[in-house]
Amino acid sequence: MGRLIARMTAAVPSSVVQAASLSALAGVRHAFFTREGGVSGGLYASLNGGRGSGDAAEHVNENRARMAAALGVAPAHLITAYQVHSPDVVVADAPWTHETRPQADAIVTGVPGLAIGVSTADCGPVLLADAEARVVGAAHAGWRGALAGVIDETVAAMERLGAKRSRILAAVGPMIRQPSYEVGPELVARFSAADSDNARFFAPAPRAGHAMFDLAGYVAARLTGAGIGRIEDVRLCTYSDARFFSYRRATHRAEPDYGRHINAIALAKE
Repeated sequence: MGRLIARMTAAVPSSVVQAASLSALAGVRHAFFTREGGVSGGLYASLNGGRGSGDAAEHVNENRARMAAALGVAPAHLITAYQVHSPDVVVADAPWTHETRPQADAIVTGVPGLAIGVSTADCGPVLLADAEARVVGAAHAGWRGALAGVIDETVAAMERLGAKRSRILAAVGPMIRQPSYEVGPELVARFSAADSDNARFFAPAPRAGHAMFDLAGYVAARLTGAGIGRIEDVRLCTYSDARFFSYRRATHRAEPDYGRHINAIALAKE
């Protein structure tokens, strides 16, 4: 189970979610940031890290700087990609800018002092580490990316940097959970066509023809299938827990926009 950690200074977010297993690794820092402890207001209150949102750029920049401080890196060293719900992974050797960020849904690195992250607002963030090889990864696993293989590709990219599947530890972060995730028959059909065993991730929904999807369970199964034996799920729901931004909750409330979380991991400098 993940743990919620309070921060005692105004310079960093007031609270983050951390996986106990990752926290126990020497030289690895990580955070699944909540929406608390930032400077944004209104729909974006308060720690909005989404540059693709309608929030003021100066607010998002300050929020990201606070996240970077919590991870022990310089603001410019907290990087995310332009996410497109793909299986694509990039290797980060140095910081990039918002303008030069690559298009991908996962990042891996072996560079100390570089925090790699993914943004989410219901999709599944996965943070991975091989502390011995000093290689870390961050994956954005919505249903599209997860089905397309972003988990498998992230693990393979970490291996190319020297990690071993037998040593990699993965933490599955806050995301929309099955009791809140109703999907239509077309999604069930796509998963069933990919693998008939995927039926186990769908439960009957109140609405006829629909189903409740266990995205977290599917992500964990893909991690297991990729050879990852140590998996921790923080078991928090972005839809039902007001500490988190949620695309689906915002849609149900007819809100015009929503904030995004940053979920990040870094190797500490030796």
